[in-house]
Amino acid sequence: MENFVYCTPTKLIFGKDAVLNLPNVLKPLGKRVLLTYGGGSIKKIGLYDKVKELLADFEVYELSGIEPNPKYTTSVLGGVRLCKEHNIDVVLAVGGGSVLDCSKAICVGALYDGEPWDLITCKVKAKAALPLVDILTLAATGSEYDSGCVISRTETNDKVGYLDDLLFPNTSILDPRYTFSVSKKQTAAGAADAINHIMEQYFCEKHSLMADGMCESVIKSLIESAKIALKEPENYEARGEFMVCCSLACNKILSIGNSPSGWPCHGIEHALSAYYDITHGEGLAIITPRWMKHILNENTMERFVSFGTHIFGIDSSLPEKDIAEKTIESVYALFESFSMPMQLKDVGIDESRLEEMAHHIAVSEGLENAWVPLTESDILEILKASL
Repeated sequence: MENFVYCTPTKLIFGKDAVLNLPNVLKPLGKRVLLTYGGGSIKKIGLYDKVKELLADFEVYELSGIEPNPKYTTSVLGGVRLCKEHNIDVVLAVGGGSVLDCSKAICVGALYDGEPWDLITCKVKAKAALPLVDILTLAATGSEYDSGCVISRTETNDKVGYLDDLLFPNTSILDPRYTFSVSKKQTAAGAADAINHIMEQYFCEKHSLMADGMCESVIKSLIESAKIALKEPENYEARGEFMVCCSLACNKILSIGNSPSGWPCHGIEHALSAYYDITHGEGLAIITPRWMKHILNENTMERFVSFGTHIFGIDSSLPEKDIAEKTIESVYALFESFSMPMQLKDVGIDESRLEEMAHHIAVSEGLENAWVPLTESDILEILKASL
């Protein structure tokens, strides 16, 4: 096993009526709250009114309209400005991964006197952050239980992943009922994102039976709970299991002792959603099987065989190459069974900017350090194969 340091300071409060814990969670953190949320779905499901009722004794300011693929110049800077103007004590994010990611960037930017983009791009190390509490309404990214966020800067086509221990939420509140209204499209995209989080930890050089077993178990749970949730959106048990799996998928606990993989599919997809503002999980579903096919060789074969036999039950007596190829086919078929778009043209992306994106990815994502290093030429081949 590789050396590691593992710490998760975030408290998870899970279950029916978990939101009732909100006042007691916030009281030690301060009275002035910035409430952040997206397009208004929390009002449709009654959560907004419930939160405002619970926060009757707090001084609440609001930042609404946070975008999918949250934008730096609008939402992040808008939230930082509100925090500084009103001397905010704590940020309360109510929504999915985009709202949480944006709120994390706001938390560090609020206590920094310079340009927050310098923190997000790691030009400057943040020294402090406001505490963050969240109420999750869409299971997917795992941002409620990790130390990362992804922020887009439209004018430069940048979508940057930012990791810092200061970004761990103080407390995350998870009630599966708040995900009942999530559409089939977003449920499927969330499944693809979470499954991909685990795959990119699984496909690595050094690994253990322990880590493999955890990864395999959570992926199988994600697959089954997603299938049920897509058919029965108000199935509490399925939504609950799916929600917890998404939280664990990006928390690093599943890959303790593993060597890093470089997260190449996420690195490639960041450009797709930065340039075209597509749904993140859909981009991952398109890219992942093409990446798998591109990196399959004698050195990587073992991981494909292990994944295919343990996740999809592929006959282990078959030749290894056959198992590996069936594994890739099974991943493609899985995402396709979720009714996801499986070609770039299906999400409005043609060949016109592929070379530009491949260059951008090669320069900004560091994929030459991935488990299987990817050059600009490799990235372009994967993009072309995804058309």
